[in-house]
Amino acid sequence: MDFHTAAPKIAPRILCIGMPVRDLTFRVTGVPARGSKENATHFGEICGGNALNAAIAIVRLGGRAAICGPMGDSRETASRYIFDRMAHEGVETAHIVHMPNVVTPISAIMIDPTGERTIVTFRDPELWKVQLPDADELLNDCHAILTESRCAEFCTDLCAEARRRGIPVIVDADRAMSLREGLLTVSSHLVFSSEPLQETAGVADDGEALKKVARLTPAFLAGTRGPRGTIWLDEQGKLQETPAFPVHTVDTLGAGDVFHGAFALAITERQELREALRFGSAAAALKCTRFGGAFAAPQRAEVETLLRQDRVSHPARPPG
Repeated sequence: MDFHTAAPKIAPRILCIGMPVRDLTFRVTGVPARGSKENATHFGEICGGNALNAAIAIVRLGGRAAICGPMGDSRETASRYIFDRMAHEGVETAHIVHMPNVVTPISAIMIDPTGERTIVTFRDPELWKVQLPDADELLNDCHAILTESRCAEFCTDLCAEARRRGIPVIVDADRAMSLREGLLTVSSHLVFSSEPLQETAGVADDGEALKKVARLTPAFLAGTRGPRGTIWLDEQGKLQETPAFPVHTVDTLGAGDVFHGAFALAITERQELREALRFGSAAAALKCTRFGGAFAAPQRAEVETLLRQDRVSHPARPPG
């Protein structure tokens, strides 16, 4: 499949709802034990957060992305830095809500030699009191919403309105959700990480957990499992699996967010579900091969090349 010819002439615009984060990254030979010290081999300061990372990936893959959500006081150095980096990447920032006297979220991130990341994040409780702009303003020229599950408190009503207007709502579920949470039923696509999926369902098996959650929502359901690929339910409710791309991983920071951004873009381009999942997996795999969080997200041509190479290597595999 030629993704260039499949994509619409006007790039789809995706509204990414979440909380931008100031990321302090440290490469370490090993995550220190409690009460010990460890010297870092490299330090970097970038910006991150699920929605911001996904937005960067979307733009690099040929889409348009606007970010909406709370940030700290506009006078903060960190807040201005993040705002400037988003603008530099081509992410629309008009819908950011700066909250006076509130601290922009900050993370300390340790990346070990396998590329695995360990994260400690501070988010000011006041951030959840944000009031988003008017729905008509946010949903104008909006082809899809991509949001973090942690933002349900302030975005569920907007997501419900989007669905009423026929706009897809893709949820990045990277924490356990209540089975009575409104975001479950107003989503068109729910993509869980493995651990939150099992915690949400109360079932220690990804497949059975998906089937349990499926009884509560009409949304498409999938679970990402890193190098073990993605498990998902097809239209008949049968379990399907999409394999991951084997790559040399040096940094997993932001990989899941890149996956969600690429998947959301593929949905707006009306790619078939299996193809959309493979597109997301390819983008995430390429990101893992280099350092820099979402700032290591690939360009569209790189993803297309990896997909073509995979089809040549595995001709018996289903399309996508």
